[in-house]
Amino acid sequence: MKAPGIFLVLLALLLAGCGGSVSDSTAPSTGAEPDATTAETSSGEPTEAKTTTASELRTVTIDSSGGDEVAVRVEIANSPDEQARGLMGRTALAEGRGMLFVFPDEEVRSFWMRNTLIPLSIAFMDSEGQIVDLQDMKPLDDNPPHYVPAEPTRYALEVNRGFFEERGVEEGDSADLPR
Repeated sequence: MKAPGIFLVLLALLLAGCGGSVSDSTAPSTGAEPDATTAETSSGEPTEAKTTTASELRTVTIDSSGGDEVAVRVEIANSPDEQARGLMGRTALAEGRGMLFVFPDEEVRSFWMRNTLIPLSIAFMDSEGQIVDLQDMKPLDDNPPHYVPAEPTRYALEVNRGFFEERGVEEGDSADLPR
């Protein structure tokens, strides 16, 4: 009588252990899976982080100088709190993903890498979506001067470092931005 009970407990444990998430590359998206990013402090402590589901991601399409369209699936940071937090505490940013900072007007803005653990590239864009400056940013870099665009901008797009260069994206290229 004990054997069937033990078998059922083991089966339940096995099934519970198989409930992990599947990455985007191996399963079709249902729009409900969270983004594959994690957050923790530099000491390894977990932090509260906004989990973005695939259905919340928007697409930025850049017409690159190389003639290709470059698509980036982005989280939108349009509130002061979201913009201040940015990608802080993340240990990874999925390929082809990024964060789009949307500001109410064009200004020269300064970006920092405080508590940002991954190397990033940033495209600063004007109100029309034209890239006016591209810069690479170092993890955990909070030393002034911060990352400042050459001209006033309304949008900033952060992606994994090297993303723009690998895809031929240059200053002067334009992006179709989600509204």
